[in-house]
Amino acid sequence: MKKIRLLLLLSSLMISFSGFSQEKETAVEEVYFSVGEEVETINVLSAQRMQERYNSLKPGDTLNVTFKGNVASVCKKKGCWMKVALEDEREVMVKFKDYAFFVPKDIENREVIMEGKAYVTEMSVEDRRHYAEDAGKSPAEVKAITSPEITLSFVANGVKIKE
Repeated sequence: MKKIRLLLLLSSLMISFSGFSQEKETAVEEVYFSVGEEVETINVLSAQRMQERYNSLKPGDTLNVTFKGNVASVCKKKGCWMKVALEDEREVMVKFKDYAFFVPKDIENREVIMEGKAYVTEMSVEDRRHYAEDAGKSPAEVKAITSPEITLSFVANGVKIKE
């Protein structure tokens, strides 16, 4: 009988402690809201690791990946694109698959996790000027754009935005 009581006591203590550790884990989770398709948060690359991946891409190459970084700028007209900072002060131009969703226009400096396709492309002068206008640049800044630019690009299926 003493062995049964001891076994019950140990079992209840183990259950109590396991419940405590679960509460502690959920209290530390970060809160995100999603736009677009649901993003899996498994195997998420940091901005630094993503930078390394972009360094190995050439125009025409694509890479399906999930990565996180901080939003540097957003389309001020409707949130139809954003730029996400990498570690080397370069930025990734992010558009959204089939323009099926947009992001809020006030998420600059917030962390995002994106799932989609990374690639490198050359952006024309016309496109660069269009995006500069969308970003709220002055007419003089827009006019100063006179050459195409190699651009780190990303088409996101979905985005999680840190609240």
